[in-house]
Order: sequence, then structure tokens, then C-alpha cells
Amino acid sequence: MTHQTLRLALATLATASFTSTAVMAQDVKGDALAGEKKIAMCIGCHGIPGYQASFPEVYKVPMISRQSGKYITTALHAYKSGERKHSTMRSVAQGLSDQDIADVAAYYEGHGPATSLPEQPAPASARVAELLTKGACNSCHGPNFSKPIDPSYPKIAGQNRDYLFVALKSYKAEGTTAWGRSNPIMGGIAKQFSHAELKELANYIAAQPGELRVIPQAKFR
Repeated sequence: MTHQTLRLALATLATASFTSTAVMAQDVKGDALAGEKKIAMCIGCHGIPGYQASFPEVYKVPMISRQSGKYITTALHAYKSGERKHSTMRSVAQGLSDQDIADVAAYYEGHGPATSLPEQPAPASARVAELLTKGACNSCHGPNFSKPIDPSYPKIAGQNRDYLFVALKSYKAEGTTAWGRSNPIMGGIAKQFSHAELKELANYIAAQPGELRVIPQAKFR
């Protein structure tokens, strides 16, 4: 498959990869003010700067303040359904209704100040540029990795590098009951790369300026 063909395929799949249940869930309108009262299970990890998870390995949990609300909604429903295997996140997601998920997503989408970002990322090394082209990363996540072609795809610029690496590896996981992510798009992309190559991609993307932040809640300040 040529790079141009892959770009077209990804753009097409971006809007066609949801189940009917997920599409219905996306139609629930979120209320950020209501969401602020529903984040008790979120702030213990995502509201502490530098907080590290220990499963399946030690890594900083993802920054979610200023993340796309539609992506957060999609991710939480994936944990709830088991498409993403992670016992802690599945337990959290299963305790949330569709309205709760929409409200929490709306809260975090607007959590923190907006940031002006460059339209293009810093130049990559020849090696990393080759990997980015092979994975067609800009085709989904945008030219600066903060403007996805569909809001159900995450902003990834500036995200914690160790989390990005673990997330990318999870799309390669097969035959496991406790860890991994089932996604035909990302699975097909991630399986093209060795773990060492995924780490190179994660390191580069994490070093780019982004909107994502950890904003401590009042009780942690």
C-alpha cells in the first residue's frame, strides 16, 4: 500500500470505525458543570502531576486536561465495553452512565487555558521522519499532532512519552485477557513497528508543544 493510499484509507476509516452503540453514546450532550461533580474517580490519577501507574509497567498516566471531549468519550466507552483491556479503567468506566461519560468529557475538554501552538512540529531526524511517514501519523493526528482529522482521535503532541509508548504497544497486544486495545486502524499501524521504533515515535511526539496538561484539583494543591 502506498503512503497516499494509506492516508486515504485512514481518513475514510476515521469516520466509520464506531459501533452503533458508540455512535449513540456520542450523541449524548455533555455538561461541563455537571462533569465537575463526577470526576472523583479521575483526579486521584489524572489530577496529580507526575503520577505513575504500575500496570502493565510503570508509566506516567496520560494528561487529559484540554483533550478532545469526543476522544475521551470514545476511550471511556472502549474501556467500558472491553475493547480496551485495563482493569482499573474498566472498573471506572463501568460505573459511569452515558450521560456521566459525556459530562466528564465535556469538563476535561475545557479544563485549563487554551494554548497557541505552532502549525508545524519541530523538524524530525531523518530516521524519525521516515517512521512518521510509514505510520502516516499526521494523517490522523494533524500536522502538529494537536489537530486530529476527527475529534474522536486524540491530541498527542506533548503527551507523556512513556504513556505514548505503552499505548502504542497495547495495540500490538494479542491473546491477552488483561491488557491491550482492539482497534483495526491503530492495530494495523502499530504492528508495522518494533518496540524500539515505537519508542522513537513516542519520544519525538512527546517533545512537541501541545495543549495537554495536568491541572491539580484543589485538594491536591
